[in-house]
Amino acid sequence: MPIRAAVDIGGTFTDVVGYDDVKGTLMLGKTLSTPHDLIDGVFGGLRAANVPVPDLVLAIHGSTVVVNALIERKGARTALLTTAGFRDVYEIGRINRPDAFNLAFTKHRPLIPREMIFEVPERTRADGGTARELDEDRTRAVARELAALGVDSVAVVLLHAYRDPAHEIRVGEILREELPGAYVTLSHEISREYREFERTSTVVANAFVGPLVSDYLGRLEDRLRAGGSGAALAIMQSNGGVSDVATAAGQCVQMLESGPAGGVVGTIALCEALGQREAIAFDMGGTTAKSAVIRDLTFPMASDYFLGGYNTGLPIRIPCLDIVEVGTGGGSVAWLDEADGVHVGPRSAGADPGPACYGRGGTEPTITDASVVLGHLAPSGELAGGLHLDHDAARRAVGALAGRLGMDATATAAGIIAIGAASMANSVRAVTTERGLDPRDFTLVAYGGNGPLHVSQVARELAIGRVVVPQNPALFSALGMLMADQRLDVVQTGVRTLRDTTAEEIEESYRRLEDECERALAFGELRFGAVEFLRAADMRYVGQEHTVTVDVPSGTRTVDDLKRAFDTAHEQRYSHSAPGEPAQIVSLRVSAVGRLRKPDLTKIPEGARTPVDEARTGTREIVFTPAAGALPVPVYARAALLAGNGVAGPAVIEEPTATTLLHPGDRAEVDGYGNLLLEIGARP
Repeated sequence: MPIRAAVDIGGTFTDVVGYDDVKGTLMLGKTLSTPHDLIDGVFGGLRAANVPVPDLVLAIHGSTVVVNALIERKGARTALLTTAGFRDVYEIGRINRPDAFNLAFTKHRPLIPREMIFEVPERTRADGGTARELDEDRTRAVARELAALGVDSVAVVLLHAYRDPAHEIRVGEILREELPGAYVTLSHEISREYREFERTSTVVANAFVGPLVSDYLGRLEDRLRAGGSGAALAIMQSNGGVSDVATAAGQCVQMLESGPAGGVVGTIALCEALGQREAIAFDMGGTTAKSAVIRDLTFPMASDYFLGGYNTGLPIRIPCLDIVEVGTGGGSVAWLDEADGVHVGPRSAGADPGPACYGRGGTEPTITDASVVLGHLAPSGELAGGLHLDHDAARRAVGALAGRLGMDATATAAGIIAIGAASMANSVRAVTTERGLDPRDFTLVAYGGNGPLHVSQVARELAIGRVVVPQNPALFSALGMLMADQRLDVVQTGVRTLRDTTAEEIEESYRRLEDECERALAFGELRFGAVEFLRAADMRYVGQEHTVTVDVPSGTRTVDDLKRAFDTAHEQRYSHSAPGEPAQIVSLRVSAVGRLRKPDLTKIPEGARTPVDEARTGTREIVFTPAAGALPVPVYARAALLAGNGVAGPAVIEEPTATTLLHPGDRAEVDGYGNLLLEIGARP
């Protein structure tokens, strides 16, 4: 029985979705994450999904291990080697001050201290020529000094190595001779773009987490083998594709947003099934809420990821899905500041001890506790992982905060959820309104364990009228991983002015990058079908500093075609262009996509407009607004709903791992694939 499975580790739960290639059926499992050793949660999730490890033929894995290690700064003892004279690039950074009038502003904090940064004599010019040969004797002396310091990992970032990596390659050879067993990251293997600070920051981050992640992936492979599995292990990347373990172990930073990327892939697949080309992916889990915009069924890509936010964060320059994340999830803690102002998140109760209502020792009020107090979740309901909700514990936690505020528990719980909804709405605005897009023009796709519960209130904040809740929303990101293809992105900086180059020269450069990608995919462990290449170029007008990324379709035959495409893209981005001004290509981008098999979406039986009597499981007292008090609300079992059924709000639609809450004025209809199509009423 060949089974493909995807495992998505979140801050609170670990989700597993298996797919039986013979029967065409899904196998679903959800268990609490195990922060002490995430691999225990992986196998707990496989057991919960009843996936026999020996039957696995492919395992796709998305994990928070990289982002957690970077945020918590729990990485290896790392050193940085760079070109003589450039030791302070990492610490100086961009010297920008986004928060100009904040007297308490602090700039980024490097992952490694200055005393662990070393220089080697060498110099490569921006055109790839050699200005100074590498001093191998001095390099070897530095390597021996690092060995004496007990360094576990070394990042090597030499000036302009993206144009000619010869010096970096030789430095890597010397380091591996003098520091056997150390993790060595060479910048040209991670980033081949200019901008020394961003490149340095990216490579240091990779080296910082490299030993931890490579050990983690190795242990995971060993556990699979010990369980009798010969499955190929694929790792979900931030670019929306998967890679083999060898690639992921060498380029760990590609895993930064691996979990959320699965949800975006799943949203695109869902849009294709529904005949829609644009949507907002909204993922609310136990720790965070994430948002991304899908336009024309394409991945929303960003060239930079800022670890810790733009103002004071560290840039990670990798091809990454454009996802905005806020620290607002079901486990987000409500707390008071010095002025008794109420905040929700970003601190989370996590999986251990979790919200107070989990009955595992948590005492602080969270969004989930507030949902239990208001009846949005069944007061004595059951969650994944064998958890039973404890209404009394939730009320005590929320009541303690209410007492400090001089309010009753019900009003306080409603306030906690309202603050959380406003924060989550801001994550959607960050990828729509702040990019010149109107969120009302999009359908909101809500998933994650808490997305369907809170989406109506979030949609009202944004005046969005259309929402889709997919089947198995709590495991949707894991399902999305099964929809992903193998993907490799390569970016190569090489500044050239259009009037000084030809279409043939540009085509030759693209072909070289495509050949490189195809060879890399062929040598990997994953087996895939046809390879598709996607081309793009980072371009600017002569004299500009920053670039606009332009898709380069296969029909682009001349330099003039490329110039017109750039003018159009610049006009769309900045509302102006300069067709008469000369333009430059700064970097060429190639994405190689190897097609993998995907699960088939199955349809559900047809039904009448009114759900069958068995679909209604009871009534629950729910508070939507404290002033209106508790209302008796019908509860439906989602598994019993049929295609064509309609449910009018207020109502609750429950399933084993998620709850969809319809506020008064909302309406839901079940489509042929079992998705809930929600029409959101106006704000009261």
